[in-house]
Amino acid sequence: MAAAPVWSVDPRTGNPREQVAVESTAEDVDRAVGAAHAVRDALADRTVRAAFLRTAADLLGEAGEQVIEAADAETALGPARLTGELARTAAQLRAFAEVVDEGAYLDIRIDHQDGTRTPPWPDLRRYRIPLGVVAVYAAGNFPLAFSVPGGDTASALAAGCPVVVKAHPDHPATSELCASVLRRAAARVGLPEDVLTLVHGFGAGVELIRHPLVGAAGFTGSVRGGRALFDAAAARPAPIPFHGELGSLNPVVVTEAAAAERGEQIGAGLGGSMTMGAGQFCTKPGFVLAPAGEAGDRLLKALAETVGAAGAGVMLGHRMREAFLAGVRERAALAEVEAPVVPGADGEHTVRAGFLTVPAARLTAAGPHDALLEECFGPVTVVARYASEDEITAVLSRLPGNLTATLQIAAEEAEGGAAGLLAALTPLAGRVLVNGWPTGVAVAPAQHHGGPYPASTSPSTSVGATAIERWLRPVSYQDTPQALLPPELREDNPLGLPRRVDGRRA
Repeated sequence: MAAAPVWSVDPRTGNPREQVAVESTAEDVDRAVGAAHAVRDALADRTVRAAFLRTAADLLGEAGEQVIEAADAETALGPARLTGELARTAAQLRAFAEVVDEGAYLDIRIDHQDGTRTPPWPDLRRYRIPLGVVAVYAAGNFPLAFSVPGGDTASALAAGCPVVVKAHPDHPATSELCASVLRRAAARVGLPEDVLTLVHGFGAGVELIRHPLVGAAGFTGSVRGGRALFDAAAARPAPIPFHGELGSLNPVVVTEAAAAERGEQIGAGLGGSMTMGAGQFCTKPGFVLAPAGEAGDRLLKALAETVGAAGAGVMLGHRMREAFLAGVRERAALAEVEAPVVPGADGEHTVRAGFLTVPAARLTAAGPHDALLEECFGPVTVVARYASEDEITAVLSRLPGNLTATLQIAAEEAEGGAAGLLAALTPLAGRVLVNGWPTGVAVAPAQHHGGPYPASTSPSTSVGATAIERWLRPVSYQDTPQALLPPELREDNPLGLPRRVDGRRA
């Protein structure tokens, strides 16, 4: 049977644009992984790796017009948004080049022999080594920053791991283009092009996670798809790490004092955040606890004005559009759920933003309203109106894990009055914000983009310098002659790397 074609589709019309490739067979996946595995030693030189990452960033910039045109044609995200995403993607690559140059990610620790301790210490030298071939599953909502040239790929390559990317079906042409840029960057610095390979198709994704030469995987997508791959990674004869970002509600708590102080400002900010990118950000605030009463009413009025002015939007694909419409219908049909601005279809290919309200008391115990505590991907949020702080606490206790949690407080509460609510939000998310909005994730060393399940399947981050740690494992050498040690662990530190010696930074 001939392999199924892979089509690039215009989400603005639903029409196919071009056939990009054919779905990868099991044999294709085996060849891709085998080719990546065969060239893993070529990535051992840190200087070459850093040059590769910087060259990839440069070549992406040079191809920027073509990349943005392709990505916009397949995602309808718009040139302005994609221009920013391309800049972020290049910045990630350069940031990981700096991480590689510095070398602190190796976490080198040396403890010299010490016979005075009980029990005595041998000479121990520890650092981190690459896990091997990494499988990366591209995201639909970020065709650049979380896809072929994105953070998972950049951090894995920085760690010294070859990468096999499973392209997202909604932007295959963009994936092919970006893969060709990265492969060209590899060749330019003298690396084999197969340090990055690309496969297509659902079946290829399953074959990839099962391949015995794959040492770890990174995923950004749905709870259903991510959980299936996570289970497959754990069920292998030799299980592998699976770092998946699956879904997030990103709750917001607005105190009564904050609503009274600046309810209109909060409502407008919420509306802007939840409609950004047609509500297709993984950090979209999808659930809000706001006070009942006059202050909360003013907040909702401003929210309605902002959301109502947002205009129709195109989602990433018709499959996602249908899922959004079905999710909205299910939630709107629940008892006491109202829609001050009705979200739903707007024409044949677009959607309109909206929001739903519900008494928070409906969510303090298990029941049919639990659907409101699950992510609905697209331009909608749920506002639960609370009558007391006890209702806030009860609802928060029932929330799943999240990427973010936000607390909106009044100036008077900044001196400690909101400490209890902040403490209640902290266990729920990997990033906790005060008086901000979670859409927008800075690529900074202190960033954490992950959270308790189902936000992610591991406690690691997919954004920021420490993302490199996902693709490494520690190994210690005991009483090993200097000539046999890797250069990173030799006594004279020939590579000039940062390390900790006998418990002290050296």
